[in-house]
Amino acid sequence: MASYDVIIIGSGPGGYVCAIRCAQLGLKTACVEGRETLGGTCLNVGCIPSKALLHASHMLHEAEHNFGAMGLKGKSPSVDWKQMLQYKTDTIGQNTKGVEFLFKKNKVDWLKGWGSIPAAGKVKVGDEVHEAKNIIIATGSDVATLPGVEIDEKVVVSSTGALELGKIPKKMVVIGAGVIGLELGSVYKRLGSEVQVIEFLDAVTPGMDSEVQRQFQKIMTKQGLSFTMGAAVQKVDVAKNKAKVHYKLRKDDSEHEVDADVVLVATGRKPYTDGLGLDALGVKMTDRGQIAVDAHWQTNIPGIYAIGDVIEGPMLAHKAEDEGMAAADQVAGKHGHVNYGVIPGVIYTHPEVANVGATEEMLKAEGHKYKAGKFSFMGNGRAKANFAADGFVKILADAETDRILGAHIIGPSAGDLIHEVCVAMEFGASAEDLALTCHAHPTYSEAVREAALACGLGAIHS
Repeated sequence: MASYDVIIIGSGPGGYVCAIRCAQLGLKTACVEGRETLGGTCLNVGCIPSKALLHASHMLHEAEHNFGAMGLKGKSPSVDWKQMLQYKTDTIGQNTKGVEFLFKKNKVDWLKGWGSIPAAGKVKVGDEVHEAKNIIIATGSDVATLPGVEIDEKVVVSSTGALELGKIPKKMVVIGAGVIGLELGSVYKRLGSEVQVIEFLDAVTPGMDSEVQRQFQKIMTKQGLSFTMGAAVQKVDVAKNKAKVHYKLRKDDSEHEVDADVVLVATGRKPYTDGLGLDALGVKMTDRGQIAVDAHWQTNIPGIYAIGDVIEGPMLAHKAEDEGMAAADQVAGKHGHVNYGVIPGVIYTHPEVANVGATEEMLKAEGHKYKAGKFSFMGNGRAKANFAADGFVKILADAETDRILGAHIIGPSAGDLIHEVCVAMEFGASAEDLALTCHAHPTYSEAVREAALACGLGAIHS
């Protein structure tokens, strides 16, 4: 039986980052992982493989729609689906092997197998029980489904199955117009599938700025996705490798059905804590099945912590990473900190969508007086040159102090552009601070500066 200062259960972005930081802080560290590879959902069947397919399918779109206008002549490329999946698999391998290398470099022990906690200070992996002064649960999340919808990962698939379909479907129905549904829906639309998105609510990407929601749906519709909004899926029948989706429109309770070759269930995720033995330990849970933690990520059992998707907050890899580093600092006797007000969200469609901080709807509900500065990418020279002028940047600032309260971007490289606003918010910057910062020309980032200028006297190029 080995003894450690800390054992982390789960090697996703939260777990592996936490393990490396613990080791850097001088703690004897182990990480439990039952998969054949490290990296959790994100690296194996989530963020990384989906970005590979998004990139590949976007390259196809560029070749089919924009190459000719740039004077790049020739036959459009054909899709070798098997090779594209191999490219995705190679990308996964490079990343998971990278984490394995980092574990070796930082002397983190990989305890291979599925872990449970038989008692405080003990972690069981297989038949072996290891001792740990501190245990950090980072077991992530699993796919949430709907009543009457059974996932078989062949015809009715989760995001996992959607990343390895045997062939490109003629018709795909996506249940849920959130991040995963729209990313993977756009992949298959570019590859030639007919894609219909069925969403229970009246707007895509719930919780986002309403102006972004409207523009986003408009752009996705222009790209060929069809949307059925305000619809509750009742059940999915599967017969002869085909699916029939039954749904009811909320506005009039009318019943409808649609046929599909593949149905992608993208209705969110739920915390994954099966098999850990939390009930027997008496670990306190929230009403939504999350592990309850205090301000230091510690559960009600001393020495047992939890981070990432298993606790409250947005289910984002980078949120888990921040908590991983903060929890590592806590167990090492330092002060861990996460600024939950400055956690960006990104959707990796084309154009990308990114946000940080408050939305206009939130500020209005709070009665917070604010000003909004907006700038369209139509006024950005680089965006026009790159066939990427759809979208805008919106910055929200306090009406009196001018302090930046939030930002919402739909447009080229939005996921990268959002971070200068994140840094500005971390330092308590005003919109004027951002507006007075020189931005290189011609870059997409000038649109962010212009939106900041629009919070004052006005943008220059609109």
